[in-house]
Amino acid sequence: MNRPVVVGVDGSPSSLVAAEHAARAAVLRRLPLHLVHGYLHPLGYGVPLNPYDLGLPAPTEESRQMLEKVAAELVDRWPGLTVQVRQVAGGPGASLVEASRHAALVVVGSRGLGGFAGLLLGSVGSQVAAHAHCPVLVVRPEEQPIPVDGPVLAGVDGSDGARRAAGYAAEEATLRDVPLVLVHVGPPDGDRPVPEEVAESQAAYQAEAVRLLAEASAAVRADHPELVVREHPVRAAGAVQGLVEASGSASMVAVGTRGRGGFTGLLLGSVSQALVQHAHCPVLVAHPYD
Repeated sequence: MNRPVVVGVDGSPSSLVAAEHAARAAVLRRLPLHLVHGYLHPLGYGVPLNPYDLGLPAPTEESRQMLEKVAAELVDRWPGLTVQVRQVAGGPGASLVEASRHAALVVVGSRGLGGFAGLLLGSVGSQVAAHAHCPVLVVRPEEQPIPVDGPVLAGVDGSDGARRAAGYAAEEATLRDVPLVLVHVGPPDGDRPVPEEVAESQAAYQAEAVRLLAEASAAVRADHPELVVREHPVRAAGAVQGLVEASGSASMVAVGTRGRGGFTGLLLGSVSQALVQHAHCPVLVAHPYD
């Protein structure tokens, strides 16, 4: 694949951290890195005008200098990296979604310039995570250094999206030379008032977890025979809680765009949305390539 790694850069701390992750991803893949800055034209074409936001965009010359400065610093820190910079007249989210049509990976930060401190994932990140045409890496939390030693996690639930996520996670773990951990989240112990029903529920979960994890493990081992793969069944109040807790020791967690029972028209399922908001490590949203 000769597609580039694309990252959105607006000069904010979050986007600069995302650019570091993107540079590492590009070097590992031996692909070029494209820094994309989507700016709002004073005439407003390309995006609807917000009547409550009367400020004009930063001058394009200032943005160009910012991009070139970031590019030069990345090249210095990542030997062998090739970087191109692009300014696109339009909303940053829409610009990155369009760029994703020809990208191997799109990387976004958790918040951009003007992002609210209490908003865990900004509108740009949410838009790209939901609508991209290739895998998306959402870098969070922004205040932590790039994790490099932890395993790559993938949630397993038997859905097509989860199988795709496991495949992407296996590729990422192979590139990083770290283990892949397949996680299946089941109901907590004692969630039935009658002991017999508790035992039946636990037995059913155990059998289902073993089956799903074994199938997912066999699939990734077939394509990556040298990869260390671990199966990790956990119990939690829900898939979100289980995966968020497991992400605390990971360098990345990969999820599908929709899991079991996901609505066809819903571009990003509830578990994926929650993970990109609350995970303790970067989240890879496993969109298929268009």
